[in-house]
Amino acid sequence: AFLIAVDTGDDDGWTAEDSLAELASLADTAGAEVVGAEWQNRRHVDPNWYLGKGKAHELLEAKRETGFTMLIADDELSPKQQKALEELLPVKVLDRSGLILDIFAQHARTHEGRLQVELAQLEYQLPRLTRMWTHLSRTGGGIGTRGPGETQLETDRRLIGKRVKLLRSRLARVTVSRGVQSRNRRRAEVRMVALVGYTNAGKTTLFNRMTGSGGYAADQLFATLDTTLRKVHVPGAAPIVLSDTVGFIRDLPHDLVAAFRATLAEAADADLVLHVIDGASEHRDEQVAAVDGVLAEIGAADVPQIRVLNKADLTDIPTGVERDGCGTISSVRLSAISGDGCVSLRSALAERFPVAAVLRHDSDEYEQLSRDVRDAPLRTA
Repeated sequence: AFLIAVDTGDDDGWTAEDSLAELASLADTAGAEVVGAEWQNRRHVDPNWYLGKGKAHELLEAKRETGFTMLIADDELSPKQQKALEELLPVKVLDRSGLILDIFAQHARTHEGRLQVELAQLEYQLPRLTRMWTHLSRTGGGIGTRGPGETQLETDRRLIGKRVKLLRSRLARVTVSRGVQSRNRRRAEVRMVALVGYTNAGKTTLFNRMTGSGGYAADQLFATLDTTLRKVHVPGAAPIVLSDTVGFIRDLPHDLVAAFRATLAEAADADLVLHVIDGASEHRDEQVAAVDGVLAEIGAADVPQIRVLNKADLTDIPTGVERDGCGTISSVRLSAISGDGCVSLRSALAERFPVAAVLRHDSDEYEQLSRDVRDAPLRTA
């Protein structure tokens, strides 16, 4: 694979080199071997070629030198740009969104995950169908000019439309089922805590550390895709269920966010969000902004949040907690892989969800607690 990018000078904290480094990690996760990369400084991307026309033609020489068989663009390409590059080189051309969808398709394990990925892929492919069938189409109009390409295109659009409708219906039932489960947990007075964060921030490693489970964790992007729920024991705290779900990334395809809305609803319906941050990343602030953007998109921006600065073992920052102006714990510094600082996170959960806060008013334990408080001597400052 050969990578290309355009640096438009947007003040988002990412240079073209940084962006290509992340794209290379995505390509590696997808199973591609990166043999080269090129970027161009432009005020705007070229509407026809993505890169400038001259720069695009220089890719022919890069192809002769490296022998690449796939071109991956760091931004989402229009069907017109994709077609022009494929005809010029010719090789398979993929953009950032298509690459992420391919990774998700590889990592989906559950039935729900596969449904969500298929829906996102179909909605991504639908506007690109015209380009896929140009080798069968005919030009012109009127009787005798309707070629097999046009017929196939119409057939594909109809079939994809039916499949999309079916997938949405099935995912709607999943959403209803999740809503029932969420209400049952609330009636049982179980607190829901959702782990969210940028991909490869260490969410699954922390999830395994807190719950004692053995979820798959690896040093690669999107190692976790399907949501996992586990009870976590916290001394002095109410019953807590911890959820581990897919990581976020900047410029996450909108079709993917829409398809995974049922899964991401775990964060929107949670009592608390643990925002896991890669404390050793040079782009920590940009990654935090990307995650906050997705949380806002799925309606979870107002859910109470504690930031968890992970990978303290790779930095000079000591483990511990930080409190806001009201004395509430706002962030925890820890290392999920070594376990240092995880006690502080458990203490933060116990402080946020004390067991007395969820005792039923008609329970004997609550009545005893009420008598103890009522009979305790008053103390003045």
